[in-house]
Amino acid sequence: MNQIAITSASGQLGTAIVNAAKDLVGPSNVIGLARTPSKASDLGIEIRPGDYNSPSDLEASLKGVSAVLLVSGMDAPEKRIEQHRNVINAAKRANVQKIVYTSIQGAQEGTAFSPVVASNRQTEEDVRNSGLQWVIGRNGIYIEPDIDYIDTYKKHGEIANCAGDGKCGYTTRPELGYAYARMLTESKHDGQTYNLHGDAITQQELTDYINEAFGLDLKFRSMSVDEYREDRTSELGDFLGTIIAGIYQGIREGANDNESHFTLAAGRPHQTWPVYFAGLQ
Repeated sequence: MNQIAITSASGQLGTAIVNAAKDLVGPSNVIGLARTPSKASDLGIEIRPGDYNSPSDLEASLKGVSAVLLVSGMDAPEKRIEQHRNVINAAKRANVQKIVYTSIQGAQEGTAFSPVVASNRQTEEDVRNSGLQWVIGRNGIYIEPDIDYIDTYKKHGEIANCAGDGKCGYTTRPELGYAYARMLTESKHDGQTYNLHGDAITQQELTDYINEAFGLDLKFRSMSVDEYREDRTSELGDFLGTIIAGIYQGIREGANDNESHFTLAAGRPHQTWPVYFAGLQ
């Protein structure tokens, strides 16, 4: 078994992919890359330096690796494009054969989140033009932050945002981990771009699921994009608040209601939302 590498291994998505890959090919065949290796020391695998801003470290850490999974960075859009190119070029110099990229879904123009989506599309193009075997996943929206926010929802008695009646293809990090481990290790996925999410649901449906799981009576309140942007920026600051409003504007406008290819990627259907929420009870 050739060794596979997963970048940003200490992050929440990277950790989920590492755990799924360990189950699939065994811990000895999985290498984790992390900007701060000590933060990934509890994953039960070999950890190597993986700072996206250090091409020499990336190249050295990818030696002997047959396939690498590139977790999309968290820096500003214009910076992450170059950081991702550092990983792609290091993989080529290290004679890695395959690269898998974790991209995103969302509106490519017209929202405050669009520059982030556009930067991901540029990296997708860079991956396709790398000369390596490649697979691209476009992640749905994580549902976990809504669960983490449950105390705030309870405090206000509502879920309020600007998504309106738009459907959103949500997913979870463990489900993504399961799919990416297979995309990384199975050649049948090479050359494919997959939308990775479960059944698309509205904010009212999300509210209903949360109410049932936690025994609550939350209401969903639809806000205008401008109202929601003002609300978010007042709490989170201009940058983050504007970005979050842009994400929900994209949902409102249908940018996150796409065909899912999860079953093709994972070899099984995505976990259903009734099953997921039942597990929270």
